[in-house]
Amino acid sequence: MSEEAEKLQRPRSEALNEILGVPFKVLDDGFIRVVDYMGSDESIVQAARVSYGKGTKKVSEDRGLIRYLMRHHHTTPFEMCEIKFHVRVPMDCWRQWIRHRTANVNEYSTRYSIAIDTAQKTPANEWRLQASGNKQGSEGFINEEMGRKFTQREEELYQTSWKVYQERLEAGIAREQARKDLLLSTYTESYWKIDLHNLIHFLALRMDDHAQYEIRSYANTIGYEVLSKWCPFVWEAFLDYRFQSMAFSRLELDLMKVISGGKKKEAVELAIKYGWLSGEGNLKRNREREEFENKLQFLDIEAPWKELV
Repeated sequence: MSEEAEKLQRPRSEALNEILGVPFKVLDDGFIRVVDYMGSDESIVQAARVSYGKGTKKVSEDRGLIRYLMRHHHTTPFEMCEIKFHVRVPMDCWRQWIRHRTANVNEYSTRYSIAIDTAQKTPANEWRLQASGNKQGSEGFINEEMGRKFTQREEELYQTSWKVYQERLEAGIAREQARKDLLLSTYTESYWKIDLHNLIHFLALRMDDHAQYEIRSYANTIGYEVLSKWCPFVWEAFLDYRFQSMAFSRLELDLMKVISGGKKKEAVELAIKYGWLSGEGNLKRNREREEFENKLQFLDIEAPWKELV
């Protein structure tokens, strides 16, 4: 093979090739599988160095460069990699997914084809309660006895909805109209192609503990089962600098300085100045302060205003 041909060899990920097309089960009847991909860790390094081929750099230097790019938010080289998934996902979960408008999407059409005859079922012990402090989140579970009632009603509702849908089709009603009362739990399928930079952003948001369980299940599968094999250096850097890291705002850093110096009174005065506490120093609900308190708790540091409670 000539030197030029050697330089133009397509970067490959042997670990990803082994799972190409293999469906990973998600939820009760969903799945995600890799259909195709372009690039690898090597492609990111090539783009960052504006060069062709493997060059003479050592693997350790490639890893260090990728970690530097991730650490300093140099995102363009990550756009050199793309991946295409085939997913089966409940429609309500897909509504959140499709909000990430930085991908190429082609979804299964229930205007053209018959809807997929399966919907996400909820086990009796998995009905979540509304979170008290978060209008869009959940916390804890309803008791299993009551959960069995809702699971039974869920199945009845699905069967009724599907029966009505089938009756409309059999009567010759257009598919585009017959589908209108299908449940949001009905599964849909889609091809979803995205570059690595935007995939990382998707994972950072949807793997987070605050993300809804259903979409978090898909994101975790993509991260741990796919990205970790496709671009292991990127996956490692993503965990270290994005997903499992912690950022501090200017206000938080100012407070950290005085707290680390043992200046509790000055810390309280700063919190009042920032509007995190009332003018009298009393606690009031403030999301920014509460997020900072969570960071302090992780670092095993007590917030100086806790004694005000």
